[in-house]
Amino acid sequence: MPATSRPKNLVVAINPSASFGASRDVGPAVVQTLRAMGHEVTSLTEPDFEQLLASARAAVKKRPDALIMVGGDGMVNLGANLVAGTRVPLGIIPSGTGNDMSRGLGIPHDDTEAAMRTLDAALAAGPRTIDAGRISWTDAATGEKGERWFACSLSAGFDAIVNERANAMRHPKGPSRYILALLAELARLKPISYRLVLDGEPIETKAVLVAIGNGVSLGGGMKITPDALPDDGLFDVLMVKPLSRIAFLRIFPRVFAGTHVSDPRVRIVRAKKVRIEADVPLVAYGDGERIAPLPLDVEVVPGALRVLSPLP
Repeated sequence: MPATSRPKNLVVAINPSASFGASRDVGPAVVQTLRAMGHEVTSLTEPDFEQLLASARAAVKKRPDALIMVGGDGMVNLGANLVAGTRVPLGIIPSGTGNDMSRGLGIPHDDTEAAMRTLDAALAAGPRTIDAGRISWTDAATGEKGERWFACSLSAGFDAIVNERANAMRHPKGPSRYILALLAELARLKPISYRLVLDGEPIETKAVLVAIGNGVSLGGGMKITPDALPDDGLFDVLMVKPLSRIAFLRIFPRVFAGTHVSDPRVRIVRAKKVRIEADVPLVAYGDGERIAPLPLDVEVVPGALRVLSPLP
């Protein structure tokens, strides 16, 4: 593949979990291809995420022309937390389970060669800026404050509970794992009492699902917030009122087309700042990654991320 941009100094971070999976060859192939294009490439292949985070953080401090993440949404989340608020662009070669951020940015999520062509074109054209979500909380036990970023979505309800189960499952691979986890947790489906504050306006509601979308989908293509835009300075906050299991199963297939939003029990509100509290212990997930127990404060930060994406 010929280079279409001047040679760049690139850092490629490869998902450590891919070492033994079906996608184990993707990372080395990406590095080889980028070098063949004439770019100077630093390849980060660490044995675990903790060491990868340390290596990538050190590499980003040297201000490379881009940080390229090879993996799924967890790797995108790691990359977003490294480069948010900087001028280092984030590139993505999807090879994970859900690849929802890639889907939302128009990056081919099931064809590595096509994703490489997209990355090549984006390196030549330059990055675009999108929003990111900044999450903050205080540890109830220690009083210690925490902060994390997310790029695509934040889950804080039934969807987070399903994520907790799906991440603990070894098999099957791919989006079907999320669906099986969903069906398993459906047997214990109960409404949760929430107190939300959206741009200063309090909302007390019972819901089975609350999620915040900066992107369109989660869980491998479930379009929970189908009209969300990553660069409009707003979150799409999804609330699903209490449903029976049968009603949930009737609505669920529609989420893949995004048509569930026409159901009167589904509500989406746009907001810049969101606080989420619940009457039961709940752990929130950002981009499929475990974040922290509720309560959380979430704020959209316009233009916080520079991404290598084909969409204008």
